[in-house]
Amino acid sequence: MNPKYRYPIALTIAGFDGSGGAGIQADCKTFSALGCYATSILTALPVQNTQGVKNIYPIPCAAVEAQIGTILDDIFPDAIKIGMVHTAALVQTIAAGLTQYPQTPLILDPVMVSSSGHRLIEDRTIAALIDQLFPIAELITPNMDEAAVLAEMEIKTLDDMFLAGTKIQQLGCRAVLLKGGHLDLPEITSLYFDTTGQVHAFRFEKYNTQNTHGTGCTLSAAIAAYRARGKNLAEAINLGQNYVQQAIAAGSDVRTGKGHGPLNHFFQPEPLIKYNLP
Repeated sequence: MNPKYRYPIALTIAGFDGSGGAGIQADCKTFSALGCYATSILTALPVQNTQGVKNIYPIPCAAVEAQIGTILDDIFPDAIKIGMVHTAALVQTIAAGLTQYPQTPLILDPVMVSSSGHRLIEDRTIAALIDQLFPIAELITPNMDEAAVLAEMEIKTLDDMFLAGTKIQQLGCRAVLLKGGHLDLPEITSLYFDTTGQVHAFRFEKYNTQNTHGTGCTLSAAIAAYRARGKNLAEAINLGQNYVQQAIAAGSDVRTGKGHGPLNHFFQPEPLIKYNLP
């Protein structure tokens, strides 16, 4: 039988989460729920659950390099999401493996601080992210804590968000989606700083739930999934945020673990999309 179709393929390069709510597990769930074929490359093995990160075991750079080469040689992605990269050496390894593919949409979630407040990477790793991954990423998606680190300022108001986003974009990234879920406002406000310098505000209902583990991973993965499906960046950002809001709402009244539980990624899963082969 001759193949007639192909799937939209999304690749995640990220850390592990044995509790299933964040990291590669959340990314693959999101890709799958949005009709994409999920592939993955493991960068780190955090020991964590819904209550926080207990330890992080590194994956050797040689193993990450081999994974990149092996996956991209066989199942080339339509879009890539990068999550946890916790050493400068790993940043260099990933950048070296991806720089030769500038046409592939790359969404970078600069994971620096866990949802429980733990700092996950060192200053030299942050410098490497800025120097090597920011220039090749189509979009970076920092949360408030990560934006505060990158912009070197406190972020407590909406005006602070505007200033921080401008500062981050000046670090050399093309576009920034600054997530405002941690801001003390009655609704969630996120700001998208596009490549032309315009700022677009998104506002969403804030749910009274502690089930927000993996929200940032899920959002960046959803944006990557929609980019893999051929949506432009602005459309992917809007659709990705709507997906996350619905996933939060669908999982808001469920108990999974003793801490911050996961979203409901499969509240309305789509079947794998098939495109006709040329």
